[in-house]
Amino acid sequence: MKERIVVKIGSQILTRIDGTLDVTQMSALVDQIAELHKNNIEVILVSSGAVAAGKSIVKTKSKLDTISSRQLYSSIGQVKLINRYADLFGHHNIVCGQILATKEDFATRRHYLNQRNCISTMLENNVIPIINENDAISVNELMFTDNDELSGLVATMMSCKKLIILSNIDGIYSGNPSAPDSTLFTKIDTRKDNIEDCIQTSKSSTGRGGMITKYNIARKVSEEGIEVIIANGTRKNILIDLVKGKDVPATHFIPSDKAVKSIKKWIAHSESFTKGEVIVNDGAREALLGNKAVSLLPVGVTEIAGSFEADDIVLIKDESRELLGVGRIAYNSEKAKDIIGKSNKKALIHYDYLYIEKIKNGR
Repeated sequence: MKERIVVKIGSQILTRIDGTLDVTQMSALVDQIAELHKNNIEVILVSSGAVAAGKSIVKTKSKLDTISSRQLYSSIGQVKLINRYADLFGHHNIVCGQILATKEDFATRRHYLNQRNCISTMLENNVIPIINENDAISVNELMFTDNDELSGLVATMMSCKKLIILSNIDGIYSGNPSAPDSTLFTKIDTRKDNIEDCIQTSKSSTGRGGMITKYNIARKVSEEGIEVIIANGTRKNILIDLVKGKDVPATHFIPSDKAVKSIKKWIAHSESFTKGEVIVNDGAREALLGNKAVSLLPVGVTEIAGSFEADDIVLIKDESRELLGVGRIAYNSEKAKDIIGKSNKKALIHYDYLYIEKIKNGR
């Protein structure tokens, strides 16, 4: 079976200071992806850069609001971005294809499976999928945190072996990367290491995310059995060296050896797609956080918040409103309200459709 990886390239790697596309850098990365492709490695590329590319093409007649400018620049820039990729991959006789994604494509199981089938078909036919957020229609609640989140969703959806996130620094440091006393975390085991306080919260000038977003995505994806690597995309042959296992500066997240069912991979990343909340009592909280697999029964629920339909994704919280997890609920909100606190009723959320978050501080 071919090795399958996701490579995420951020805007800061693909653009120059003036906002134009850095074709030299793009070409170097495409050369590396082409070499991996020809060595039987399936590469799914998640690429930013459309908004930045669009800004360099058009000058607006008047000042636009944030949403309008993002829609305009991305719709223009995406054409330039994908055409450049097509030309660069074409030099290697490799075909690439474009997929523009929104949160709605992950919010429902049917859309999720359709998208997975599309990417699978492309890979089966030796086409490299290039995925970006559909910024032209993604506004506010429909937006991903950034393409780091999108790359994590794609990596778990496609059961990849690795997710490589390329930034403009070597990885996660113990402090400000420019400080002389800061050291690079080369390996992180999220089951033991707690480094959130070390991470810089600043964002790049071209992207929406930052290192804290990369860490949160990497933590969740690695807990689902996928190795995540954060590395410097400007280093020569960085992708080739990482895939070959060479010792290059980077932060590696150790993957869990726990197998995760396909449907749980979908649910695990559905926190931002939820339609309501289920509040549970202390007894249900302890049962959910215990070592034994359990379903959430109505008898352990004290409150239902929000409006949702059967099979929607909901948040699960305790009575202090601490997040415990997410799950696909078996009832609509009205029916769920009718049966909360009652025994001898079918589970609100079956174990197979339940994902419990890691609770910090030993709680």
